[in-house]
Amino acid sequence: MYAADPPPSPARLPLLTPRLTLRPYVPSDEAAFFAVLEKDRARLQEAFPARLAAVQTSADAGRILESFDQDWHTKRMFVLGIWHTAGGQYLGDISLKPTWARTVTAEIGYYLASEAEGHGYAREALTAAVQLGFSPIINADRLVIRCRVNNPKSCAVAVAAGFRSVPPKPRLWSLQGNEKESQILHFALDRS
Repeated sequence: MYAADPPPSPARLPLLTPRLTLRPYVPSDEAAFFAVLEKDRARLQEAFPARLAAVQTSADAGRILESFDQDWHTKRMFVLGIWHTAGGQYLGDISLKPTWARTVTAEIGYYLASEAEGHGYAREALTAAVQLGFSPIINADRLVIRCRVNNPKSCAVAVAAGFRSVPPKPRLWSLQGNEKESQILHFALDRS
């Protein structure tokens, strides 16, 4: 099925940073998850259209959280909510989506609530996600991030975490001239 066998399903322990708790979602997170997506829908639309299309109501949010749980157990994707440890506020989420090939690569994606931006939370969460990506849980050889050209803050977060700009991965079919693809910058961090 895979070129490389995925590791056993990992324990769902939280990742702790000096200020943040990153943990898999639980059903009681539905309201907070939906509130951030609903409040920041216009701002997040360009970067997360599929997520926003799937979450139109609070009930949709609950179904998506259930799918994240399934994804965790099947190792398709590891999605973690980002919480401020001291205050308990939900700040956003970060995910790692591995490709189980001979060379394991995991793509990292994240977003923060608008009021959580500018406090260094993205850098802190990304540092924890990098540790998870290179840990035995995922055991990636390379981590990748795609950032929109018009999101310099996200690009700066990737660079600050040690990612370097790389050319897009070649595709079987040409996307040359595809305006959406040309608006994406690619960053990678290899296991040291």
